[in-house]
Amino acid sequence: MAYFDQEPLVIGDLVVPTPVVQGGMGIGVSLSNLAAAVANEGGLGVLSAAAVGMVNKKNTPGGNIEGLREEIRRARAKTDGALGVNIMVALSDFGDMVKTSVEEGIDIIFAGAGLPLNLPSFVKKGCKTKLAPIVSSARAIKTIARWWREKYDYIPDAVVVEGPLAGGHLGFHKEQIDDPAYRLENLVPQVIDAVRPLEEQAGRKIPVIAAGGIFTGADIRRFFNLGASAVQMATRFVATDECDADIAFKEAYVNCKKEDIGIIESPVGMPGRAIVNGFLSEAKQGNRRPKACPFHCISTCTRETSPYCISMALINACKGRMDNGFAFIGANGYKVKEIVPVKKLFETLEQEYRLSGGNAGEEET
Repeated sequence: MAYFDQEPLVIGDLVVPTPVVQGGMGIGVSLSNLAAAVANEGGLGVLSAAAVGMVNKKNTPGGNIEGLREEIRRARAKTDGALGVNIMVALSDFGDMVKTSVEEGIDIIFAGAGLPLNLPSFVKKGCKTKLAPIVSSARAIKTIARWWREKYDYIPDAVVVEGPLAGGHLGFHKEQIDDPAYRLENLVPQVIDAVRPLEEQAGRKIPVIAAGGIFTGADIRRFFNLGASAVQMATRFVATDECDADIAFKEAYVNCKKEDIGIIESPVGMPGRAIVNGFLSEAKQGNRRPKACPFHCISTCTRETSPYCISMALINACKGRMDNGFAFIGANGYKVKEIVPVKKLFETLEQEYRLSGGNAGEEET
């Protein structure tokens, strides 16, 4: 199964026929069901490791590890396609999550929400699992690559460059989010240029994957034309039958208007893009302060200073309890109009891609 008239995404010996990476979405939004469905369409399905044990009511220190192991195995039972895990650097159990993913033979690990400087320390030489940092600038990939090379003699297998139109936590300062200089169209060529010397050192291609605000087939074509080897999409995969979130979570996307989407200050210490609802309004007024910490899941988060427990808020939302949580969303999320099967979504993206053949230079809106 493959879509688009584009070369497959090749990461070493890993071949992804459809060069679309489904972005990892936590907590519990992209688990085995969605990841496997994407992989079965030839794309790269990605599970989110964030508090995966808490989603399945495994609220113990080792619960997240057990939960992640189970989800990887469930996904593997449903597909022979390419599977990845997204692991935030900010997770307090980051290292254990990486080790577990490697033990389970995951094809690739994506790591962001901080610089994954020690990521290669968790893999042994000859390991089949690929490592791909998620960055927001050419400077970041240069820093990571230099550190990996000097400390671990390791060169990234792929790179995701995520622009400021993404949903969830953003790797930008607030003033950079709307600055044209930081548009993804500008970042992709810069990161490709930064990766070229790494390719020469490694003696292999290092694919650059464009992410953040990519919503239509026309968007996909535009970033292919800019030199990206693949695109990463997350928001549009929420409104699918196979998405692991509750129907109420998906309907929040369908019912969302452009003015409902805003930038919030996350307890993680980063700005984030979300559907601003009653819960977030109450949190801003100081009425949602956490009374307890079920598990210290984020290394930068402290209960005493947090306006709310982000893990519990995201778990509640994923389970459909929107009054006690909220949904992260990309800048173009208000364009979601219906919930469809993953297969139909890929078919729609391909149709949009083909129809955009003469309009590939259009600007992102």
